[in-house]
Amino acid sequence: MEGGLLFLGAVLVLFLIILLISGIRIVPQANAYVVERFGTYLDTWHAGWHYKMPVIDKISKKVLLKEQVYDFPPQPVITKDNVTMRIDTIVFFQITDPKLYAYGVDNPILAIENLTATTLRNIIGDLDFDSTLTSREVINTQMRASVDLATDPWGIKVNRVELKNIMAPAEIQNAMEKQMKAERERREAVTRAEGEKKSSILVAEGKKESAILSAQAEKEAQILRAEAQKEALLRQAEGQAEAIRKVQEATADGIRMLKEAGADESVLQLKSLEALQQMANGQATKIIIPSDLQGIAGLATTFKEVVTKE
Repeated sequence: MEGGLLFLGAVLVLFLIILLISGIRIVPQANAYVVERFGTYLDTWHAGWHYKMPVIDKISKKVLLKEQVYDFPPQPVITKDNVTMRIDTIVFFQITDPKLYAYGVDNPILAIENLTATTLRNIIGDLDFDSTLTSREVINTQMRASVDLATDPWGIKVNRVELKNIMAPAEIQNAMEKQMKAERERREAVTRAEGEKKSSILVAEGKKESAILSAQAEKEAQILRAEAQKEALLRQAEGQAEAIRKVQEATADGIRMLKEAGADESVLQLKSLEALQQMANGQATKIIIPSDLQGIAGLATTFKEVVTKE
């Protein structure tokens, strides 16, 4: 009897120990647990270890505090100019208040999806098709602001909303492809025309520079030829002057020798006449004749007769 009681007591103690140990809970990093007691909110546990009272306490919701990404399926929308398209969105959000997230809305993800779809329809409805294609950043900003404001009571912070794909109808896509092809052909024609224009300008500039260089070369050649002719004329004039100077020096030497030999005045005048004759045979255009030319001529005749008789 006593053995049975001891065994029962030991089992009871072991059960209590297991029950107490089972109440220990460890919350991982970037997680939060919402705890209830008797069905009423008690506390929010963050990272670390905590103790839950057995039976009376309950972890009602485990919340991930990391930033989460949800890619929602494409939603049909109609633009201001009545073009129907499909747009799928990506929402980046983070839970900031686990209590509000647990009790604020029944299905938070479904609520965010529906809220994103209705907000997208409202924004696209105020834009035409072309503006929708070129205003992604504006649409993203407006959607993020609207969705974030609506999810604040749910303890959710919407960080970004991105338009992933904009799928237009097939006929509009074909028209856009034709328009893009025409635009590319136009740009190609413009580029080719600009290239030909630049090429023509370069050719014309090359011809112009070539003509300028040719003219400069011809000018320099003419200057060189003129300088060569000038130098030749100078050398010729110097040669003629040197020849006249030498003749005059020779004549002066002859007269000086005659004087030294004792020749009379008649012989000196005759030698002067011979020098005058030599000067006349040159290329001089003017000859200065002494005033006693007749006397010199007579003397020359007399001298010639004397030589003949001899």
